[in-house]
Formats: sequence, C-alpha cells, structure tokens
Amino acid sequence: MNIRTRLTLLFVLLVASIVLLFTVSVYYLYDQFREQEFRQRLQEKAVTTVRLREDVGEIPRDDLPVMTSEQVTIYNGQGVVLYNQDSKQPRFPITTAFLRKVTQTRQPQYIRLGDLEAIAVIHLNIRKEPVIIVASGNDRYGLSKLDRLREILFSGWLLSLVIVGIAGYLFATDALRPVAELITQVNAISATNIHERLRVGRQRDELADLARTFNDLLIRLEEAFVLQKSFVSHASHELRTPLTVMMGQIEVTRLQARTAEEYEVAFDALLDEVKSMIRLVNGLLELARANSDVVTLNYQPVRIDELLWLAQSHIVIKKPNYQIDIDFDNLPVHEEELVIVGEESLLQTAFQNLMENGCKYSPDERMSVRILFERGQLKLTFSDQGYGIPPHDLPHIFEPFYRSDSTMTINGHGIGLALTRRIIELHQGQIQVESEVGKGTTFRITLPTTYTPPSNSKSSQKTGENVIAD
Repeated sequence: MNIRTRLTLLFVLLVASIVLLFTVSVYYLYDQFREQEFRQRLQEKAVTTVRLREDVGEIPRDDLPVMTSEQVTIYNGQGVVLYNQDSKQPRFPITTAFLRKVTQTRQPQYIRLGDLEAIAVIHLNIRKEPVIIVASGNDRYGLSKLDRLREILFSGWLLSLVIVGIAGYLFATDALRPVAELITQVNAISATNIHERLRVGRQRDELADLARTFNDLLIRLEEAFVLQKSFVSHASHELRTPLTVMMGQIEVTRLQARTAEEYEVAFDALLDEVKSMIRLVNGLLELARANSDVVTLNYQPVRIDELLWLAQSHIVIKKPNYQIDIDFDNLPVHEEELVIVGEESLLQTAFQNLMENGCKYSPDERMSVRILFERGQLKLTFSDQGYGIPPHDLPHIFEPFYRSDSTMTINGHGIGLALTRRIIELHQGQIQVESEVGKGTTFRITLPTTYTPPSNSKSSQKTGENVIAD
C-alpha cells in the first residue's frame, strides 16, 4: 500500500469517526430531550386528571389534549385502583413493588415498555390521603421524528464518507506532489551530472529541509567523487612514471653487453625507482588506513613528547644532515598532561611528515618543534625557515598528490600533508598553516588532551613506521 492510499484511508477513518461520534451524540441528546419532554407531558396529564376529578367530579376528555394510547389510572396507598380513564383499554402493567417505590421516594418514577411510556406521581387528595397517579401513552409523533432524524443522520454520514474519501485522495495527492517531484529529480542525477541539485517549490516546509539535506549530501558526494577521480588519476600517473623509467632503463641496458660497473649503475638506478614505488605504495596504504572507519583503529594512551623524539630519531637515522629541535614553550604541571588517547603509529607518521618536509624544503635543512600546554588541549608548532608556500598554493596543499610548481624538482609524491591532516582529524584535532615565500612555513596542530576514544574501538595490526614525506 503506497503512502497516498494510506493517507487517504487514515484521513477517511479519522473524519468518519469524528462525524459518527457527532451524529451519535446528536441522536442520543435528541432522544433524551424527547423522553424528557414526553415525561413532562405525562406528568402534567396525570396531575390535571386528578385535579379535575377532585374539583369537577368528572373528567371532560374533550377539553384535554389527547395522546396516542393514553391511559390514566389512580391507585390508593394500598395499590387498589380508584379510577381508570378507559375501562375498555388495558391499564399499563404496574407492579406492587413499583407502587411501593413511588410511595417511599415521594418522587415521580418513569418506566417504559416497548413504545409505551408511563410516569407515576404521588398526590394528596382533598382528604390529605396519598394517591398514586399513573399516566401512560405512546409518543408517536416524537418517536417518528426520532426515526426520521436517525435516517437523516445515517444518510448524511454515508454521504460524508464519500465526500471525505474524494477530499482525502485529493489532499494526499497534493501533499505528496513535491515528493514525486523530488523522486523524479533524484532519479535523473547520476555520475555524469552529479553537480545537479534538487529544487522544491515550497521553501518553508519539511520537504524543503529534506531537499536541502539531500543537496548537502550531494555536495559531499561530489567532492568525494571528484577527489576519488583525481586520486586515481594521480596515483596511476605516479605509479606509471617509475615503471616507465624502469622499463626504459632495462631496455637500454639490454641493447648491448656492458661491464659489471655499468650493470651495477643500472641496477642502482632501478633500485632507486623501486624504493620510490615502495614509498608511494606505503603512502597510499597509510592514506587508505587513515580514511577507514575510526572503530578499526587501535586507540591507546600515548605521550606526545615520546612520539616527537621517536619521530626525530627515525628521520635523523635516515638523514643525518637534518637538524630538528624540539622544545617546550611551557612545562606541564602534571605529567599526565603529556598523554593523549590516540593511534601511536599514525601520530608518529604525521609528525615525521611535518618534520621531514620542514627540513627538505629548507636550504639549511633545519626546523623546530614547539610544545605548548593549555587547559584541555595541547598545541604543537612545526616551523622552518625554508622556501615558503605561494598564497595560491595554500588552499590545495592538503589535497592528495598536489604539488606546487616550485617544488616539482624535489623528490616527493604529494601524499604526506593529506595523510597528516586526516590523522589529526581522526584525533579530534585541528591543523593550520601559515607561510610566506622566502621566509618559511609554520604548521600549528591542536590536539585535545581529554579526548576519549570510541567505546567499540578494535585493535588493528600496525602497518609499521613508514615515513611519508611530501
């Protein structure tokens, strides 16, 4: 059952129930009014009859209003009939218990048998003796009006069901028209026109909010789609270049016989290309790992200072000419302030990337790291006095495989900074960059010291301590 049919049925059911409750209430209230009015007429008939009998001695029936099947009977206190209006017509059946109840309560009592209704009232005659007058009759006109009212209400209720059904269908159709339009627009969006956005006519309802939410999703998907295409294109290019160089070197080497020294030189060149490919593949693996679900990472308490010293030692072992200074802007009050909850290998990789970039892009191959402690957070500053980054390149430096024209001659793949930013984001931190051409670059990292890892974190096998430099 589709939503339009369900809305129509629910609308009809709701309105039909309300109308039915209204009609039943009208019928019940009118029936109570008719009964109350007829009881009043019977009571007036009983009192008038007994007064005429006492005052006149006889009851002139032609002068009194006549009801259908009317009958007036007078009983004494012992239940003996003193007067019967029409001896040919049977009296309304009254039990001794009913008469006794009237005598005890001294209140008018109503009773109904089929279409006949009766009321019994107690009255003191001229001798101050209590007598009971029972007046009965058939409210033919009132009951006929009640039957007619029932027919009108029932017919009106059935007619209202038809009208409400048509109105409900039209209402549901109009309410769901924007949904149908959204479905048509969504079905028209594909990978070839992912830049398209949803449009809605009504700008202030929930469907407009849904369309805006979906448009935001499309924006994120488009960014991820474009980034993925760019990533695949750049990765293919980066992998193809060393393979082409290796194939060319092998073909040139095979053209003629060479000496052992020449073969050694060729193999060294091939080995450099293989190492370059290994660094690229390791970078891609680390980037894929950093972009994976956060619950697959192994979050544990780690000391920031130890990670920085460890990253420094790994770089210095590989590049002894690099100089990396690590210092504290202020010392922590408690040793626990040096501890954050994070993924040790990823954080070390991020720090190594920033340290190696600072040295690699500086003429003096030197950079400094400063640690600042504040309440609830830890700030790291990575500074160098290198070439600097042009302003038009700053917005793109965190994109995978992006490299500035001024650094194309320096060995690298453009993965390190993209990986670093993703690692910092995984640890609920922030990274900012400030740079001036010819004066150097400064990266500022803020990490929360109170960060709590996800409760469903799973341990994962560390992939090693690979340094991915930009």
